Amino acid sequence: MKRLPAALTGLGALGVAVIIAPLIALAWAAPWDRIVSLLTTRAALSALGLSLGAAALATVFALLLGVPLSALLANGEARFARYVRLLVVIPMVMPPVVIGTALLTLLGRRGLLGQYLDAWFGWTPTYTFWAVVIAQLVVAMPFLVVSVEAALRARSIEAEESAYTLGASKLTTFVRITLPEIRPGIFAGAVMCFARALGEFGATVTFAGNVEGVTQTMPLAIYLSLQRDEESAIAMAVGLVVLSVVVLIGMRSRWMPAISS
Repeated sequence: MKRLPAALTGLGALGVAVIIAPLIALAWAAPWDRIVSLLTTRAALSALGLSLGAAALATVFALLLGVPLSALLANGEARFARYVRLLVVIPMVMPPVVIGTALLTLLGRRGLLGQYLDAWFGWTPTYTFWAVVIAQLVVAMPFLVVSVEAALRARSIEAEESAYTLGASKLTTFVRITLPEIRPGIFAGAVMCFARALGEFGATVTFAGNVEGVTQTMPLAIYLSLQRDEESAIAMAVGLVVLSVVVLIGMRSRWMPAISS
């Protein structure tokens, strides 16, 4: 590969600096001598456990709903799929606080559906653990759908056609032939979905609130700690960075082939 012009090289280096400088500053400011004790406080462990549990559940629901949705988009009529895809990816570009507000108007106590949940069952999901899961699901599922749909469109259909000729049903073929073939795409989508859910803030705080031990995820705990104990906030931020690195390592076969080889 030919050497790039000096101007492009300089701008590229500046781009790298813009991305990594905040991480360097975070590492510089981290209270490394106290970081273990700060990360193992009751509030920090509660927020971490709630974050991991909610993100895991959101990812499971995203798989159950997102994989069939991806198949619908990949195999649907072109114009129909285009419009549905537009609606599906809106949460990827919409401010999360708007998503939280939309969820309140849908599932709040006086919301479009929430009023009936309250009247019939005496329950609404707002400001509960399930509100966290729902907010994370809506925000994060599009990342899984995009990845799985791309894998479905790139797959070879020869094995599927052979299964049809042997009498296999469409459902059997999808489960036994298609899903194993697109497994890397499903895995990558699930990891991106989990990572996005883990870092969700705006929709969660709007729809679920910030109640310690109930709806306070790690990002919410960091935001609250910044106003009371900056060292604790920085320590939890470092913890989330470490989790993000773990996620990247889990995706190395897709995003960083040179490392996995």
